[in-house]
Amino acid sequence: MPIRTRFTTWRPLATAATAALMATFLTPVAAAHPAAPRQSEPVHSYEDAVREAVWVDTGHDGDGDGEDDRVAVDIVRPREPAAQGRKIPVIMDASPYYSCCGRGNESQKKTYDADGNVVGMPLYYDNYFVPRGYAFVGVDLAGTNRSDGCVDVGGRSDVQSAKAVVDWLNGRAKAYTSRTGGERAEADWTNGRTGMIGKSWDGTIANGVAATGVEGLETIVPIAAISSWYDYYFSQGAPLYGSGPDWLSDYVNSPEARAKCDAVQQELVDGAPRSGDWTRLWSERDYVKAASKVKASVFLVHGMQDLNVRMQHVGPWWNALAKNGVDRKIWLSQTGHVDPFDFRRAEWVETLHRWFDHELLGYDNGIDREPMADIERRPDQWETSRTWPPRSAAATTLRPADGARNGVGTLGLRRDRGTETFTDDPALGETDWAAHIDEPTPAKAGFVTGPLTRDLRLSGTSEVTVTARSSTPTAHLTAVLVDLGPATIRDYADRGEGITTRTDRTCWGPSTPGDSSCYLETAAKTTDVGHTVVSRGWADLGNHASQRHGRPLTPGKAYTITLDLAATDHVVPAGHRLALIVAGTDKDLIDPPADTPTLTLDLSRTSARVPFVGGAAAFAEATAGKATAAPAPAPLDGVDAPHTTHRVPKGAR
Repeated sequence: MPIRTRFTTWRPLATAATAALMATFLTPVAAAHPAAPRQSEPVHSYEDAVREAVWVDTGHDGDGDGEDDRVAVDIVRPREPAAQGRKIPVIMDASPYYSCCGRGNESQKKTYDADGNVVGMPLYYDNYFVPRGYAFVGVDLAGTNRSDGCVDVGGRSDVQSAKAVVDWLNGRAKAYTSRTGGERAEADWTNGRTGMIGKSWDGTIANGVAATGVEGLETIVPIAAISSWYDYYFSQGAPLYGSGPDWLSDYVNSPEARAKCDAVQQELVDGAPRSGDWTRLWSERDYVKAASKVKASVFLVHGMQDLNVRMQHVGPWWNALAKNGVDRKIWLSQTGHVDPFDFRRAEWVETLHRWFDHELLGYDNGIDREPMADIERRPDQWETSRTWPPRSAAATTLRPADGARNGVGTLGLRRDRGTETFTDDPALGETDWAAHIDEPTPAKAGFVTGPLTRDLRLSGTSEVTVTARSSTPTAHLTAVLVDLGPATIRDYADRGEGITTRTDRTCWGPSTPGDSSCYLETAAKTTDVGHTVVSRGWADLGNHASQRHGRPLTPGKAYTITLDLAATDHVVPAGHRLALIVAGTDKDLIDPPADTPTLTLDLSRTSARVPFVGGAAAFAEATAGKATAAPAPAPLDGVDAPHTTHRVPKGAR
């Protein structure tokens, strides 16, 4: 597929004549000026906006009733453009949560009038963008709220629910004015240019629809979104949760769907065995492999400490998009599973406004020429990066070595011999291991640099290759990179996952009696720590020969496996130390194996490849200081252990 350069091939078409025509058709304000507009303005009435519902035929009979499923589509659009014969673009959020669970920090649900038209649309998108000449469309995924069908957790039914709406907006699908009637509804008010946005499952659907290559989808804004559903439930064979997608489907299915979706539920059970083996079900739900089909630009947002939809979903998707020439932008925060509206509100709304203006209205506002990445370095302190990861970031191979005390080794560039042994303790996790990094503890092997003489930036995806012997037929492994040193960070393990909700409100557009644009403000929830986990990865050692299929281990035999750690961007300050920890079960983040193995690492065949800005030379310079004595063993403070509640890929906490 040829590399697609939207910004360089589309913009030259916007000649002066075309720009003037756009100004005439898109906003009344711009019509008075000969130059192309740079920003859409709130010139349309929100109170008088058209509010309507249609049901789009998906062409798929997920519930097996002999009829194609229809999905409910609630629309809020400015009245004036249609009355003047002007067509407008669409911002769309397709979600399973509009009735069961709510959207956003305040768990908002859709509300309706007596005619079944939406009165209260969750979130601020309609309040803010409808007056600026956009339509907002809220789609109930199949099997949820007022839609037919069954939830299949990222599969054909989920994705087709939203793709069919994009097709309808572009004149390629049928819609009706009611769930069962025959009166057709036409999308004659839109030009078909659609942008999808959403957090968590909603953003996941945006990824999935983009991966179909559907025409008319111009951009997606996936926030804390899944790129491969296997990686939501497993990590290289190691189970991340005690349940599978059938539990999640039942969680969001409407009462009508629960009554007739037993067959789909069974397919989810049969297709997602707890062995962690890859199946056809996971292939259907892997959007990364279809990245070559993506035509939409991507503005990706993720929390680097998200322990729900983890950063493992960022690296492979981002890299696949880059390989296929997709226009991209990214924000990386210090939060957990949090929307940017709740950690950087004013800057987010302004940036999102400019992004949609550029991608959907075609305004040359310069956002495509700005730095690709915004990265939160400390709570509420951000910096930009021209590209991400930076071109100067290069993978550097780090080697563990024996130290002066058993279980407390060193980390450097030279290969060493020797072994380290630990016994899996499912009652402990990364916070416990890091707190006792300078002590010989039986549940982990730790390797630490000396204090750095200069800042050292990690940017991108790391991997850790381990050669180990297990005493039992089953064993799980965890590898973590840790910044050892005092810092004030967002408290991502707190229930707010790095934010606290205040009592005052700010407003983002006009309101109506049934739909307020005013939302509770938030602030950073911080904590002082002595160590920060930078990146994590997990695997079942039984998957040593294949990431997709596991096998029992022969006790005492050496196996080599490479653990993929999550993408990140972190600066280890001068004076801090960098640590690699290898251990077994990471409490509350992966499930333990069937046995309780003791594992022996072969240090000569164990290493970490870490992307440092400046590569190996930067690491060598940062660790070239005079050797210092190991600190006296003392626990290092960190965040609390992750919550044990059943995680769900959703927005409300």
